[in-house]
Amino acid sequence: MRGWRPLTLALACALAASATVAAPPQAAAPGATKAAAARNKALLAFQGDLVSVLAPSADAERLLAAALLARPLPSQTKSNSFHALIERAALADDAGPAENWARLADCDAKAQGCPNSDALTQLVQQAPDNAAVWLLKLSQDVNTMKKQDARQDLANAASAKLYDDYSGIGLKALAGTVSTLPPPNATIDPNSNAGGNGVQVFIVFGSAAGMPQPALHDTATYCESHASDDDSIKNDCLKLGKLLEWGSSPLARSLGLHLREVLSPDPAQQQDAQAARRNLVWQVQNFAELSWRAQNDKAQSQHLLALARTGGTQMSLVLAALRDDGIPTDAPADWQPQKAQ
Repeated sequence: MRGWRPLTLALACALAASATVAAPPQAAAPGATKAAAARNKALLAFQGDLVSVLAPSADAERLLAAALLARPLPSQTKSNSFHALIERAALADDAGPAENWARLADCDAKAQGCPNSDALTQLVQQAPDNAAVWLLKLSQDVNTMKKQDARQDLANAASAKLYDDYSGIGLKALAGTVSTLPPPNATIDPNSNAGGNGVQVFIVFGSAAGMPQPALHDTATYCESHASDDDSIKNDCLKLGKLLEWGSSPLARSLGLHLREVLSPDPAQQQDAQAARRNLVWQVQNFAELSWRAQNDKAQSQHLLALARTGGTQMSLVLAALRDDGIPTDAPADWQPQKAQ
C-alpha cells in the first residue's frame, strides 16, 4: 500500500497531539512529579463529577457527552458507566446515528466482540447513506471471510451520499456540556495561562477521541488487493475515494486521496492526489500545534471550544481553526512533513 501506512501514522500522531493538549513530557523534579500526579487525580475526579451531573438527563446529546466522559474513568458506578449511559443515549427520544456510533465501542475486545454488533445493525438501518457504516461492515466481513458480503459492502459505500464518523457531534456534545461545572483550582496547571479553559479543552478533545473509527486500513487493503483483477471493484474504489476526499475526518480524506493516487490511470490525477495529501498532513500538523498552544493560551483554548460547539465535522474544525489563525491550508513549496517517531 504505497504511502498509506506512513501517511496514516503521520496523521494519527498529529491527531493524537491535537486530542491531548497536556504539556509535553519534560524532566521533572520529584516535587513537580508529585504535583502533576495530584492534578491528574483531581482531573479524574472532576470528570467524574461532570458525569454525575449530566447522567440524570434524558437528552441524547448530554447523555452522549456523559458516556464519552465516563469511558476512560476507572471504578464508575453501574448507572454512571459508559455502557449504561450510551445505552440510554441511544434509546433517548431525540437520539440519532451518533449515539449508536459511539455504542460500537460498548463491546468486549478480548472476546472478539467488537464492534458492538447490535449497534452496527442499528446503524445500517439508521444511516444507510453513510459510507462510514458500510466500511465498518466491510472490515467485519473481510475479517470473517464473507467475500460476497464484503463486495456488496464496498458497492454500498461507493454509492453512499456522505462519509461521517460523527466525531464532530461528539465534540459538540462535550464542548456544550463541559462548562456545566467550573474546573476546581486543583485541576488547573499553575504554569498555564489558559486557566480553567485549558482544563476544558483537555477534557473535551481527550474525551472526543473515544468516538470509534472505522478500520480504514482494511478498506485500503481490500481495494489494492482486488482492483487489479476486477474493473468493477476498481471503479467502486475510485468512486468511494472521491466520496472520502470530502469525508468528515482527515484520516478518511487521506484514504480517499490515496485511492486516487494508486488506482487512477491518469498520471495528472495521481500527482494532484499526492500534492493534496501533502497539504492534508500540513493542515493536521499545524492544527496539532494550535492545540498544543491552547494549553497555555486562554484565547486559543476559548476559540477551540467555540469552534467545537458550532458542530460540523472534525475536518471542518481543523480548517476553520487554521483559517482563523491565518495559517494557509496549502503547504509551502519547500515544506516537508515531519517524520512520525
